[in-house]
Amino acid sequence: MLNLGILSFWHVHAKDYAREAEEHPETTITAIWDEDEERGRKEAGKSGAEYIGSLDELLANDSIDGVVVTCPTNMHKEIMIKAAEAGKHIFTEKVLAATEKEALAIIDSVKREGVKLFVSLPRVYDGYTLAIQNIIDTGEIGEITQSRVRLAHDGATAGWLPHHFYNKEACKGGALIDLGCHPVYLTRLFQGMPKSVSAQFGYVTEKPVEDQAVVTFHYSGGSYGIVETGFVNPHSPFTIELHGTKGSVLYGMPDDVILLNKGEGFERVTIPTDQPSPFSQWVDHVQHNKDTDENIALALDLTVLMEASYRSEQEESEVTIIS
Repeated sequence: MLNLGILSFWHVHAKDYAREAEEHPETTITAIWDEDEERGRKEAGKSGAEYIGSLDELLANDSIDGVVVTCPTNMHKEIMIKAAEAGKHIFTEKVLAATEKEALAIIDSVKREGVKLFVSLPRVYDGYTLAIQNIIDTGEIGEITQSRVRLAHDGATAGWLPHHFYNKEACKGGALIDLGCHPVYLTRLFQGMPKSVSAQFGYVTEKPVEDQAVVTFHYSGGSYGIVETGFVNPHSPFTIELHGTKGSVLYGMPDDVILLNKGEGFERVTIPTDQPSPFSQWVDHVQHNKDTDENIALALDLTVLMEASYRSEQEESEVTIIS
C-alpha cells in the first residue's frame, strides 16, 4: 500500500486524482497540503486525510511514499524539486512546466534522487491512439503529409472553469497550455518533433489569457500538423485526422470510431482496449521499480512545444525548434 499526499486542489482534475487514489486498491491518501488553506482543509475533511499546513512538514513525513502535484503551473518547479529531494515519488498533471529550463531542472532532480515521476498524458494510452499508432507504424497510410487534432469545450463561455484558470501568472497561459496539451502531445506522438511552430490566439471572452488557439507544426519535407483548441465551443467533437501518401485515417467524425481509407472508401478499424490510466501506471512503475523515461521524454517535448508556441504568438513569428 502506497501512502500518498496531495499537494493542492488548485487544478480541476485534482479531485479526479484524489478519487482515483482512494479507489485504487494499493494507494491511500494520508495527507493534504494546499497553498489555499481553506480549500485544503475542506478537501481533507471530505476524505478523512490529515491536513498539513506546512509543505516542508508533509514532505518530511517518512510514512508518505509519493505525492500528487496539482498545484498552479508556476509552482511546479519548486514543489516537485522539493518533493524529489524528500524522496517522494511524483504524479503530476500536465504540463510538467511552462519552460524547458524548468522542466529539465525537475527531471534532473528526479533522476538524481531516484524517484519515479509520471505526467498525466491520458490520451496517449487510449485505445484510439493505440490503433492510430499501429496504422502509422504499419505504413497503411504511407508517409504523413498533414494532420489535424482538435479538442475544445465551453469552459469559458459556459462559466464552469474556475476563475483562477484565467490567471496568466499562475497558469502561464490559457486554453493552449491547459486543454491544448492533448492535441499537442498527440501530434508530437504521431509525427515527431517539428522543425518549427507558429501560433495564433483568440480572445473571444476578453479574458487575460487566450480562450482559443491554433498552432501549426512545420516538418521537413513539407508536411505539417494543425493543433486546435478552445474554451468557447459547446459542441465541438474531439477529432483526429491523419492524411498520408497512401491513405487517410479519421477519428471522432462525429462518432467515436476510426475510419481508414486506402483508396476504396472508408472502413471501420477496431479500437483496442485502453491501457491503464496514467495514475495506475505510475503506481505500477513505483511498485515494480520500472523506469518512466518514455513518459518523461514526451512530457519534456510537450513543454518545449508549449514554450515555442507561446513565444511564436508573442513575437508574431515562426519559432524554430532546436533539437
